[in-house]
Amino acid sequence: MLKRTKGRILLTMLVITGLAGTVNNSTLSNQERKFAIAQLKETRTELLLSVKGLSETQINFKPSAHNWSIKECLYHISLTEKDVWDKLEAAMKEPARPERRSELQISDEQVLKATADLSCSHTWTESSQYNKNQFQTTSDALSNFRSARAEHLKYVKTTTGDLRNHFIQLPIGWVDCYQAIIFMAAQCENHIQLINELLVNPSFPRK
Repeated sequence: MLKRTKGRILLTMLVITGLAGTVNNSTLSNQERKFAIAQLKETRTELLLSVKGLSETQINFKPSAHNWSIKECLYHISLTEKDVWDKLEAAMKEPARPERRSELQISDEQVLKATADLSCSHTWTESSQYNKNQFQTTSDALSNFRSARAEHLKYVKTTTGDLRNHFIQLPIGWVDCYQAIIFMAAQCENHIQLINELLVNPSFPRK
């Protein structure tokens, strides 16, 4: 909760200073870069801590057939990370399209809200086919996530690419590539919240 609040404060600072969503420069501002890096780092740490030491019984626990298990959350986080980044990489290989800025109707803050609303509406029934048989074990999913997140952090730290004038379509609509990175961290955070809810469920296995 503290990390979520910290992230919201950072975003508010960006909005207040007029730096969130700016398009005057072709590269990210220092504030934008710091915010994205912080979100990627914090959600990585939160996720790994939330599942540390859990048994297979705990990882597979589901309060009902319509709830996500921790295993399913992990699979979804890892697969979404790859899916979003594949789209981002493809978009960044295309020419910048600054003329499309006027078509973009969603702010950075709205990306976070829309991502939260989307995650809350998901059920495992809706996404089971997407996740099915993608990994052999949860260790594979976590290893994939760690490796991908490390690469993505390195990219955000060093890129001089024009993320604000390249665009991709996500379940929440069209976003620029900087917003796609925010979305990726936010969807991870939202599924961490689902994991935390399972951990405090009265029926959650003790071991």
